[in-house]
Amino acid sequence: MRKILEKILAVLARKIIGKYKPKIVGITGSIGKTSAKEASFAVLSEKFDVRRNIKNYNNEIGVPLTVIGEDSAGKSILGWGVVFIKAIKLILFKNKYPEVLVLEMGADKPGDIGYLVKIAKPVVSVVTKVSPTHIEFFKDLEGVAREKSKIVSCLGENDTAILNFDDKNVMEMKSKIKSKVLTFGHNEQADVSAIEFTSVGSGFDVEGVTFKVKYQDNSLPVSLPRVVGAHQMNCALIGASVGIALGMNLVDISNGLKKYKSPVGRMNILLGKNNTILIDDTYNSSPEAAKAAVVSVASLDIPEMNRKVAILGDMLELGDLSDEEHFELGVYVAQNKYDVLVAVGAQASKIVDGAKQVGIKETHEFVVSDVACEKIDDIIDEHDLILLKGSQGSRIEKVTKCLLREGENAKELLVRQTDDWE
Repeated sequence: MRKILEKILAVLARKIIGKYKPKIVGITGSIGKTSAKEASFAVLSEKFDVRRNIKNYNNEIGVPLTVIGEDSAGKSILGWGVVFIKAIKLILFKNKYPEVLVLEMGADKPGDIGYLVKIAKPVVSVVTKVSPTHIEFFKDLEGVAREKSKIVSCLGENDTAILNFDDKNVMEMKSKIKSKVLTFGHNEQADVSAIEFTSVGSGFDVEGVTFKVKYQDNSLPVSLPRVVGAHQMNCALIGASVGIALGMNLVDISNGLKKYKSPVGRMNILLGKNNTILIDDTYNSSPEAAKAAVVSVASLDIPEMNRKVAILGDMLELGDLSDEEHFELGVYVAQNKYDVLVAVGAQASKIVDGAKQVGIKETHEFVVSDVACEKIDDIIDEHDLILLKGSQGSRIEKVTKCLLREGENAKELLVRQTDDWE
């Protein structure tokens, strides 16, 4: 039944795109897709009528639904009938339609990106990063890179590929590209680069990060409020690059980036109980993203801080690399001078073993996040600085909710707070 649904949606989406001919921005990568999508949407909204995926609509069903402009009907046959009718109306009758579609495209297995670009072929394609995420169904990292590269190899000569200059696996894709190439990165040799990075805030009030986006001989100031980490700059660099690729000037790009707000669960700064600070990065996790989060929080220098605490869940879909990567993450936590490690999930013992090898002071293991919630108040002290991160299946956002000062606002502040997730 799902395959039939996918085929119907694909046909309808292609027909709609063929009729209205929106410019399509395709975004893929192992990490950072959603933040890049949101930044690109914020920038492009300054000049264009834009639509982007909502929720996690980045697969064979979600991308066509975004093209149609409808939510999933779940298991409702009647609901899917309504979706099909709307799509047919768009095809048969002239309707107002977005000028640009910003489409996040996920790849859990070989063939996913190839399938999606046949439905919605981009004129601008972004590859954020290639790292060991969703590697379970690929033979190796080269297999991940090979699949991600399909988003740029499909481009024509007048299109633009936007590549991460700091990632050699991404830059190796240049050999497969016929289009124009625009690079972004922290290295000033990138076409669009970040300079003059600073964390903003004093005492126990960490307000965010500021930096400048540099392109050719010009630069524009950018502020990302309520987020932590130099790696968060990439979303703004991508947003700026997408704007440049579609002919926007730096003034409009700067105005667009002012409206960007980091999605929930991506290194967001939240106030916790007992005057604690929570760095909530619970949307998802992978080895590289987890290490970047660990370093970013470890680098914060807050005089009133008591201890640095890492609450880390399993990193899923790593296949044969799972044991090694979880052990290495524990080593990384201890090397970055965290005082306390709370590990949650089937791989909790591996994370703890790695941290103990380097000599961390205090560790705790829990099988599931619900049990961690029951015990967490006994572990956390006043003025702790707490990093929370894990893959979706580990449900670390439940622990964030238990620690959140404004628990009544959890639906607005945290990921996965809808009834179906609860």
